[in-house]
Amino acid sequence: MDLRYPIGKFECPKIITSDHIERWISDVEELPAKLSNLVSTFSEKQLETQYRAGGWTARQVIHHIHDSHHNGYIRFKWALTENRPMIKAYDQQLWAELFDTKSAPIHLSLNLIQALHAKWVYFLKGLSTHDLKKEFIHPEGDITISLGEDIGIYAWHGNHHFAHLQIIAQL
Repeated sequence: MDLRYPIGKFECPKIITSDHIERWISDVEELPAKLSNLVSTFSEKQLETQYRAGGWTARQVIHHIHDSHHNGYIRFKWALTENRPMIKAYDQQLWAELFDTKSAPIHLSLNLIQALHAKWVYFLKGLSTHDLKKEFIHPEGDITISLGEDIGIYAWHGNHHFAHLQIIAQL
């Protein structure tokens, strides 16, 4: 198994159906409780454990999920209020090295993830078929991404990092 991608890489279906959207939104909705249940008993040692050599610690992964999903939520808002906006990318590796990501108590991000996902899911469930086709441009590779696809990306992203934390839980 490739520990970098324990659930594989995201593969977007050629045609995104309402079933895909519903399943992906459900994944986004379920992530905060799954995360909290998994990591609530992590010891300080586990929080400082990497899921693979050269990978992030559990603490960094938890804070990264918030940082990434916070950025993702804002991207959805931009795509709905601007015409194919070029989003702002961020260097997630550098963010993972910031002092707060490496040292802050995990409950700070777990609480933010819970609140963010509650609002995000409410928002996602209100999107129309037309809204799901709206797009933004990611500057890394000048890639156009629809909101429908991005729901799938973030559902995968949460599950991807949840799998990293499961690896640490089993060590």
